[in-house]
This record gives sequence, structure tokens and C-alpha cells, in this order.
Amino acid sequence: MLNTAVYQLRITEAKTYLMAALFVVGNIVVPQLCHLMPKGGLIFLPIYFFTLIAAYKYGMIAGLMTAICSPLVNHILFAMPPTHALPILLIKSTLLAIIAATIARRVGRVALWAVALSVVGYQLAGLFFEWPMTGSLYAALQDIRIGYPGMLIQIFFGYALLRYLK
Repeated sequence: MLNTAVYQLRITEAKTYLMAALFVVGNIVVPQLCHLMPKGGLIFLPIYFFTLIAAYKYGMIAGLMTAICSPLVNHILFAMPPTHALPILLIKSTLLAIIAATIARRVGRVALWAVALSVVGYQLAGLFFEWPMTGSLYAALQDIRIGYPGMLIQIFFGYALLRYLK
């Protein structure tokens, strides 16, 4: 099995800011492409993809920068996500960054099961925040009901990209 390193970039490193900026750009471009298809954002969950990569490969700081800046910049530039969805998206993005970085640090390499655990973990944790915020379990399960293709993309394409970034 190929041992693909994961890194913990520090807040004092210029590379942290460079990588976070690149991933934020990815989290701006890919959602715009997905939104060309009706309900593309809901189906493909594109704003989470590069947050997963940033956090898993480069650590908590790069992941959190990407997780927080991506939804805010998208909202400012394109009003997407809409204002009512922004808090939930920020929470889920932050959870993804924390969970993916923690799993990657403990595992120490890129493993498909660990990437899958990161994706399932943030979705389940996010569910417990979203449910009381929306007052609806049905609404809170939307990312799972509708966005399962996006979750599969995060897992399999995320794993492939992480392996490529060795």
C-alpha cells in the first residue's frame, strides 16, 4: 500500500495561506459549474470538496481557512449559498475541516476508508446541528437524501486527488 503523507501546515507558514487560497478558488469555481445544472449544488455538494482536500492533506488550519472563507466568498460574490443556508453551510464546512484533519493526522496517510469516514462523519455531525436549526429532520437529511452523489464524489474523487497530491 502506498504511504501518502499528510501534512500539518502551521498558521505562520506562507504555504498555509497559499494552499487555502487555491482551495477557496476551487470551492468557488466548481460550485458555479455545478449550479449550471438544476439543483446541481444540492446534488453534488461542491462547496465541501476542496475543504475536504485542504483539511485532509494540509491540516486543520488550511482546512478551517478553506471551510470558512469558501461559503463567505461565494455568498458575497454570487449570493450562494443563500443567507438562510449560510450558517448551516459554515457549520458543516467547519465540521468537515475538523473531522478530516483529525482523522488524517491519526491515520497518517491517505486511505479510502479514512476519507469515507471524514465525509460520513461531517454529514452525521452536521445533521445534529441542522435539525434544531431548521426544525425539520427531513430538511436536515437533505444532504444525504439528495446529495449522496456529491458525498460519493467527495469520497472517491477526493481519495484519488489526495493520492495524486502526494
